[in-house]
Amino acid sequence: MTVSYPALAFAGIGLMGLPMSQRLLAAGYSLSIWNRTAEKCLPLQSSGARMVSAPAQLCNGADIVMLCLANTDVVREVVFGEHGIAANAREGQLLVDFSSLEPAATREMAAELESRTGMRWVDAPVSGGVQGAEAGTLAIMAGGREADIEHIRPILTHLGQRLTRMGDVGAGQVTKVCNQMIVACNAMVIAEVVALAEKAGVDAGLIASALAGGFADSKPLQILAPQMAESRFEPVKWHVRTLLKDLDTAVKLSQQTGSAVPVSGLAAQLMRQHASAGNRERDPATLVQLYRESEA
Repeated sequence: MTVSYPALAFAGIGLMGLPMSQRLLAAGYSLSIWNRTAEKCLPLQSSGARMVSAPAQLCNGADIVMLCLANTDVVREVVFGEHGIAANAREGQLLVDFSSLEPAATREMAAELESRTGMRWVDAPVSGGVQGAEAGTLAIMAGGREADIEHIRPILTHLGQRLTRMGDVGAGQVTKVCNQMIVACNAMVIAEVVALAEKAGVDAGLIASALAGGFADSKPLQILAPQMAESRFEPVKWHVRTLLKDLDTAVKLSQQTGSAVPVSGLAAQLMRQHASAGNRERDPATLVQLYRESEA
């Protein structure tokens, strides 16, 4: 029996979008792709993806349009800007946004897109980094109609080990904010730990293995601590600017809800200090330099 796959489209062929798109192609889906820097699409094009020149063209023949973009402003431009997705969107299509955005802005954009075009929105931010994207082991937290999320579940099994519906549109983004608060604060304290161990004469390269399996263990510890101890900052697997953006979103959400986030607020300021020293595009493993330099 022939299996009929929905046609997919993907905007944002970056650190995460590239391996996610590669997995969708390998699973047998037809894929149209767009990226602001077209050269990044070439590896996918050579594997059978169809490259388009404007986001609006992604809607031509696609049942589901996926986004993995840098921030709220970029998503708004790709969806509603000139030659944006909204120009060609139609009722019955789904937009699935893997980006990490402001929850309120997500709800506003979803309502506008549906009222203008009939296209519905699922916010489905992911966690697991480039390694998780490559291995198809991402954790996906989704907001949207239950029927829409169940419709895309078979597709997202190729990208993640877990897809959880957290509520209506915007709930996925709130959950991602919570995720990033834990990740970013963890990265910051891991940097403190490595620098402290070095100053105290302990081999910081052994920290991750020594603590493996204990209460202090985590994926960020196992990834970041060895990199920090070795001052191994290349290749860049994620960016300081991403953690800063998400911490700022956490602080903004806390103001909107009246919830206190003092630890994340301090982490945001420390992350901003590090970013302003020329580290915005560098790997968060470089956070260890913040403590090495401040105590030198």
